[in-house]
Amino acid sequence: MAERVFATNRRAFHDYHILENVEAGLALTGTEVKSIRAGKVQLREGYAKVERGEAWLVGAHISVYDQGNLANHDPDRDRKLLLHRKEVDSLAGKVAQKGLTLVPTKLYFKNGRAKVELALARGKEGRDKRRDIAKREADRDMQRAIKARR
Repeated sequence: MAERVFATNRRAFHDYHILENVEAGLALTGTEVKSIRAGKVQLREGYAKVERGEAWLVGAHISVYDQGNLANHDPDRDRKLLLHRKEVDSLAGKVAQKGLTLVPTKLYFKNGRAKVELALARGKEGRDKRRDIAKREADRDMQRAIKARR
C-alpha cells in the first residue's frame, strides 16, 4: 500500500486532544486532484461535519489548478467525505457529545485514491497548550544535554 502524504495539519495537534482517528475517502473533481498532487492544499482551517446523514469536509483550501480552464473548481467548497453508513452514524453520535469535533489531520493518496485522516478531538484550554509547550521544550533540552555529553 503506497501512501503519499500531501498535507498535514500540525495545528490540530496543538489545539486539540486527539481521541480517535478515522480514514475517509474524498469526492473530488479532476482539477482538485491535480492541485493536491502539486501540494497546493491547506487543512489548517478545516473541520468535518455530519449533516443529513452525510459527512462533509468544510474549510479545507485546495488552490485553483494553474493549468485549469473555465471549469476549474472553487477552492473553498465543501467536499463530501466517503464513509460507510455505520461510520457516519457513529461519528455523528460522538460529535453530538459536548466539546467533540472532527478535525482533518492529514491528506494523502493511498493506492491512487485521495484519503483524509479525521481525528475525533476535544479542544485544549490555554493551560494545556502551555503545559505541552513546556514539556516539549524540556524534552528538547534533555536531548541536547544527552547529545552534548557524548
